[in-house]
Amino acid sequence: MQDFNNKLAVITGGASGVGRSLAFAIGREGGRVLIADVDQTALTQTQSDLTAAGIDAHSSFCDVSDANSVNALASKAFDELGGAHLVFANAGIGAGEGGAMWEYAAQDWQWAFNVNVWGVIHSINAFMPRLMAQEQEAHMVITGSGNGAFMVLPDQPIYTATKASVQAITEALYYQTSATQNLIKVNALFPGPNIVDTGLFNSDRVRPADLDKGEAATDSGIKSVDDMREMMQEFGMELKTTHPDEVAQTALQGLRNEQFWISPMNEDTEAKIKSRMDSIFNRTNPIAPTLG
Repeated sequence: MQDFNNKLAVITGGASGVGRSLAFAIGREGGRVLIADVDQTALTQTQSDLTAAGIDAHSSFCDVSDANSVNALASKAFDELGGAHLVFANAGIGAGEGGAMWEYAAQDWQWAFNVNVWGVIHSINAFMPRLMAQEQEAHMVITGSGNGAFMVLPDQPIYTATKASVQAITEALYYQTSATQNLIKVNALFPGPNIVDTGLFNSDRVRPADLDKGEAATDSGIKSVDDMREMMQEFGMELKTTHPDEVAQTALQGLRNEQFWISPMNEDTEAKIKSRMDSIFNRTNPIAPTLG
């Protein structure tokens, strides 16, 4: 897709982080945006900010873990706003797990899979039939993570497991869509090349009450990128970060280039992925990667 002018982009998780940056980036290219989020306060503020910037912006509360909520979002895009050309299945959370995985609260596993995995499935089910019936060029862009898709970080097994599932689903969707010779393209977006400075670490702000794990359950204690930076400094390591605006620009360029893998990486990440692949091909015992 070379021209975003007057194209409608639907963005789940659009009120903050990468989703917010995507909305501004597409809007500045002349596109229209429909942002969706479970955080109503942030959603209202982001729509106001987009409108103040002269962007044709719409918003809708959406809980991606609820199929009916995602279907309502798709109906708004197609029945009220004339159809979508870009769908970013971008909503995601970090459950904040910490310590031994056999001590995690079941609520953490449930919440992460509800949002990160079922949110993608619900988005595919709600939007793909409509996109295909439209018979126009369009993209389904699914936000993944190298943590899960390419490597396994031992301190975040819940998040890793969800993103491994997301990548399998995304690739299968790509293969199936490609086989139909349809105008719909599927893209896998990996925010990077460094840890992206978003509110992912503070996902508890939108945790549903029925999945509250209680104060006694294990938790990482990391609620922001700054918390992670301080922790790594204690071990003599430097945390490098990427701004969400950079991710958004990378995403748009990847769409222009018709890339499936929109995955900027630094040398350290590439080395860790190669190490894992060597372990698989050579049948050697794996070595756990670290953030440093």
